[in-house]
Amino acid sequence: MGKEIMKSGLQRAEYHEVEKNVRLHVTDAGEGRAIVLLHGWPLSDDMYEYQYNELINHNFRVIGITFRGYGKSDKPYGNYSYDVHVSDIKFILNKLDINNAVLGGFSMGGAIAVRYASTIDDNRISKLALFSAAAPSWTQRENFPFNLPKSAVNELIELNYKDRPKLLSNFAKIFSAAETSLNEGIGNWLNGICISASSYATVQGLMALRDTDLRNDLVKIKIPTLIMHGKKDKICSFDLAEQMKAGISDSKLVAFENSGHSAFLEETEKFNSELIKFAKENS
Repeated sequence: MGKEIMKSGLQRAEYHEVEKNVRLHVTDAGEGRAIVLLHGWPLSDDMYEYQYNELINHNFRVIGITFRGYGKSDKPYGNYSYDVHVSDIKFILNKLDINNAVLGGFSMGGAIAVRYASTIDDNRISKLALFSAAAPSWTQRENFPFNLPKSAVNELIELNYKDRPKLLSNFAKIFSAAETSLNEGIGNWLNGICISASSYATVQGLMALRDTDLRNDLVKIKIPTLIMHGKKDKICSFDLAEQMKAGISDSKLVAFENSGHSAFLEETEKFNSELIKFAKENS
């Protein structure tokens, strides 16, 4: 009986050690083409609860990776650059021998997915999906007048050191199109996920978001790319989606007219449907 269970994939590892004393939490369920999902700051792979079952029921294997420092993953001190997360993802996909996958990323996870797709060419992924992605740059730069000034992110970092629950509460107020877009239960659930991140990772994530410029990465992406973005996004403005669409040659932009940053919860049915349709095209 034990061998039959193992063959069916029901007992897949929930944790993978990517380096000594650093284990990442990975949701790994279902059968079929893999859809690899990367979470946003300061969430975890638990944010995809309302995607997992739908994807599994449509014959996909879902692999949700929680970055070091967040959720149920280990929380070491050290480097938290996008490149470190890319290295962790590469390790896990190699270990699981994943091929021809769709790589999807939300917010900071979308930015990390962009860096992965632009630097790793190993046939592990063949499509890219970006959800409210914090790319190509989360902060304003020369010749890039979009989204937040760096000073605003510095204020978030300072608040983390003084009152992290208040930082998360302020973040929650602008997470969706309106403060009432998500009900109280969903809001409390999201806050529970966010508070489980370490204070150190929370700040390091903000620093990476503030300082990383992915404009040169966009032109290196040669795989089909789906961009899903809320028109009312207050965290990653819709301007960013348009910049990604202009920079990635084989890309399609789907706007969510009634969503803020959290289209995956505000327009869940449309979000899941668009992702499934994209994953099935020419697969």
